Amino acid sequence: MTAPLAHLTDPRPDAAADAPDAAAKKAIGNVARGGVAGIAGAGVAGLAGLAVTWLVAHRLGPEHAGAFFAATAAFVLTSTLAKLGTQTGLVYWPARLRARGHGFLLGACLRTAFAPVVCAALAVGVLLFVDAPALARLTAGDASPAVGAELVTQIRLLAAFVPLAVLSDTLLAATRGYRLIRPTVLLDKLVRPGLQTAGVAAVAVSGSARPTLFALAWALPYVPTAVLAGYALHRAHTDTMADIAPTRVKRSHRASMRRAFWRFTGPRSVASVAQLALQRVDVLLVAALAGLGAAGLYAVAGRFVVLGQFANQGISQAVQPRLAEALAVKDRAAANALYQTATGWLVLLTWPLYLLVMTYAPDYLGIFGAAYRDGAPIVIVLAGAMLVATGCGMVDIVLSMAGRTAWNLGNVLVALGLTIALDLTLIPRIGALGAAIGLAAAVVANNVLPLAQVGLGLKLHPFGTGWLSAAGITLLSFGVAPVAVGAVLGDGGTATLTALGVAVATYLAGVRLLRGPLALDALKALRPRRR
Repeated sequence: MTAPLAHLTDPRPDAAADAPDAAAKKAIGNVARGGVAGIAGAGVAGLAGLAVTWLVAHRLGPEHAGAFFAATAAFVLTSTLAKLGTQTGLVYWPARLRARGHGFLLGACLRTAFAPVVCAALAVGVLLFVDAPALARLTAGDASPAVGAELVTQIRLLAAFVPLAVLSDTLLAATRGYRLIRPTVLLDKLVRPGLQTAGVAAVAVSGSARPTLFALAWALPYVPTAVLAGYALHRAHTDTMADIAPTRVKRSHRASMRRAFWRFTGPRSVASVAQLALQRVDVLLVAALAGLGAAGLYAVAGRFVVLGQFANQGISQAVQPRLAEALAVKDRAAANALYQTATGWLVLLTWPLYLLVMTYAPDYLGIFGAAYRDGAPIVIVLAGAMLVATGCGMVDIVLSMAGRTAWNLGNVLVALGLTIALDLTLIPRIGALGAAIGLAAAVVANNVLPLAQVGLGLKLHPFGTGWLSAAGITLLSFGVAPVAVGAVLGDGGTATLTALGVAVATYLAGVRLLRGPLALDALKALRPRRR
């Protein structure tokens, strides 16, 4: 067993660099099917997140909203810690085991991952509950005692849901390892965000302004999603094992599986916490160094980043298992085709959002209330960084699926150290804008470093004709066109609507004209098959 597993963990891509063949094109078609579902779900989840942010910001005001966002940031950070990095491993290993003909080890793989995760989730939930007062003192800054007590209550309430959140996300990650994207789309992108929005909206219109009720409404949907995710994984595993010849799994097999799994997952465990810290620790630092009001402003101003990340997740979750399989059999041509195609789609979907919020930052922030319009510089800085990040594609996923989790860990730690250093230096001087600059620098570093590693070490890159076409279309449509229309018509609602109309028309025309280089013909896989 040791020899087969050693062969499985060989991360070196094939030296050949053949052009994508029919198998690669078929894989892109399959990704298109899962990617469209993931993107649609991501759109719903992103809009639901914006709705929750709007409801909380409007109903509670900056200081109380800041307490809510600080509590949920602590919840997400601790939940990620308890997952031990297994979300990537539970996609990587099932895909790799099937590709290498070792499907009989799937059960051992799942047990290897879930036993420690369950223990960690329970322990982290208890620690978060016990340490809630200390965490509240750290993040509440100069807030009133009432707001500090409210923050303690919210953190303790959310702590009770940490095990369910951890199980829900980990179970869904495992289903993706079985090439199933539907459970993730339905439960993580539709059911949970939909229930969260409905619950928060119900609290908002009830006339109650108790922040604890908002936190409860936000957390309760993890209960049904965890149960349904468990059922989805059980069914996926049972159906898969029905097609695999029964094989006795020896104790040495299980031991080898554990060593291989945690050798891959160990660096990813630390990296996943650091990666999420990049997205959440800045809110906590702003709360601690500039106050909860500034934290509320910062959280609202940067909400569009999460919306773009949902689109990234929708594509990458569909690509991950097939990318792992291609690299497992050293098919570099297929891996590069998947990477370049997915990056082109990502640019095509996310750059319009980032370019628009840069151009219309005050109007975007005005949606959440007049008190948030001062965050326009924050929006511009973060949007610029996200243009760079999405332009590099899912480069961290490529590294992980190639088995280079140690490289990924190093990159994330560099980025996290950079953002903390800049935050501690800039937030006391310029407030929330300092946190935006710190996060922007970290985002650029966390994408440019692995981009160089993927190019030099794995001979893979995202810059194909699809990337060039997508970048050209979006820059012309949503970068140049709105500015040109604004220069002619000036400011005002009519000018804005005209600019948006021109931008959308130009975008759609460009997509139609360049659908070949963009590999949009792969969307034909979505057509119902004739019987």
